[in-house]
Order: sequence, then C-alpha cells, then structure tokens
Amino acid sequence: MSLQEPEHIAISKSKGIEIDWRDGLHSSFSLAFLRDNCPCAVCTGAHGTEPQKTNYQAPSPFQMYKPAIKMLNCEAVGKYAIQINWNDGHSSGIYSFEYLRKLTTEGGS
Repeated sequence: MSLQEPEHIAISKSKGIEIDWRDGLHSSFSLAFLRDNCPCAVCTGAHGTEPQKTNYQAPSPFQMYKPAIKMLNCEAVGKYAIQINWNDGHSSGIYSFEYLRKLTTEGGS
C-alpha cells in the first residue's frame, strides 16, 4: 500500500470530489475542473485530433441560459480509478488515482 493512494474519497454530484491521501495531502476538485481535465482520448486529442472541450451547453431555446455541468453518476473502476458520467453526454473519461494525484501536485487543485 502506497502513501500516495487515497485514504478517503468524498463524492458530491453537485460540488465535485475531495480526496484525502494516505500521506496527508488533500485534494479538492470542482466539477468544472474535473470536466475540463478529462483524461480520455477525445478530450486530450490522443488520436491525433484536436482536443475537444465541452462548453457545458445543451441545446436550449433560452440562449442566455447556460446549464451548469453536473455529475450524473460516478463509479469505481477497479481499485485504481473512477469514471464520471456527465450531463453533457460525456462518460468515457477514466480518472486514475495516479492522474488525480498528478493534478494535485502540479497545482491543479
């Protein structure tokens, strides 16, 4: 068991994810930050295409209204990651604990 593994994970569909790591580090990720940092191939441009970012807007007859990004569901992927389903239809990003730890230590959150 590594000190850089999560000790406790708190998931809030309306606020985001907080992680207490075994070595005492704390991470707090807002929904917008998580969605903007989706590690999937489409969002990162891993297939040689332009990285795709969401604008958090579903088709709406009210052009002034911009729906906020929401987490519909969050599931464990083995013992190494979580996968989030978003209200913008995106759900292919798998956020490994290693990736979330890297985001924290690089000043992301």
